Amino acid sequence: MKIIIAGAGAMGSRFGLMLHRADNEVILVDGWQEHIDAINKNGLKANFNGEEVVERIPIYNQNEVSTIDFSADLVILFTKAMQLDNMLQSISSLLHEETKVLCLLNGIGHEDIIKNYVPYNNILLGNTMWTSDMEGPGKVKLFGDGSIDLQNLGAGQENVANEVVEVLNQAGLNANYSSNILSSIYKKACVNGAVNGLCTLLGCNIADFGKTTYADAIVEQIVDEFIAIADAQEISLNKDEVLAQIKSSFNPETIGLHYPSMHQDLIVNNRLTEIDYINGVIVRKGKQYQISTPYCTFLTELIHTKEEILGAK
Repeated sequence: MKIIIAGAGAMGSRFGLMLHRADNEVILVDGWQEHIDAINKNGLKANFNGEEVVERIPIYNQNEVSTIDFSADLVILFTKAMQLDNMLQSISSLLHEETKVLCLLNGIGHEDIIKNYVPYNNILLGNTMWTSDMEGPGKVKLFGDGSIDLQNLGAGQENVANEVVEVLNQAGLNANYSSNILSSIYKKACVNGAVNGLCTLLGCNIADFGKTTYADAIVEQIVDEFIAIADAQEISLNKDEVLAQIKSSFNPETIGLHYPSMHQDLIVNNRLTEIDYINGVIVRKGKQYQISTPYCTFLTELIHTKEEILGAK
């Protein structure tokens, strides 16, 4: 399958590498020129569960990709949420009527942008529990196991979704078809909303946060706000399941030693974060549904304050 990885950061590099190794025709598209130059010169380097590997995968700057001859069967979106529209504009010449788009971005509501570029029936929403760390331009650290849940948005397009599931599974990405992806997306958003911003502000990995005296109480308050907003939209979430998933992430033998992507963006790379598309969405929807969201509000404001202090761009 001819696949575009749109957003070749830590997670995009993982998916690109694994799909490339499964004999798909993969290209990476990104806006970080130093990263692009490093991959073009030396290949994509990865510590892949302790094994040092190098894969030669074509990568292009999104501002120049319109000049290449490539017609995508599948686009997997891994941009930051605030970069989504610009990325889709950049790759629009590589899309056609049958191109499928799988959105694996953190956050909620991205289909409203994607439908401006491909037919609604071609959109797949998903979430992933895989992790990846960027160790520098052209180099990533891939460790542990993960999974993907995905679903078609268009009615009667289950066969399309299952074709994508099969391609992902051939690459070892542990994909599953979901009949209720919005519930899964909100569940993932709960995990991100309870962990990403706090680890970023506290300057710690997930396990270190989980070991603190106050972690459980803070997490439960944040999860309660997410569940209240989900309930208002008739999206079902099981609080005990969500809390169990968050607590499982504290385990240093699974992903506990991982620093969330928000920490990598702001603290390591001095970039603006996706907080407005995670906790900030809950704040906006809270105002819409007249539901109080004090923890998400304060966390969103603190992250934006930290962005200003650091001069993030």
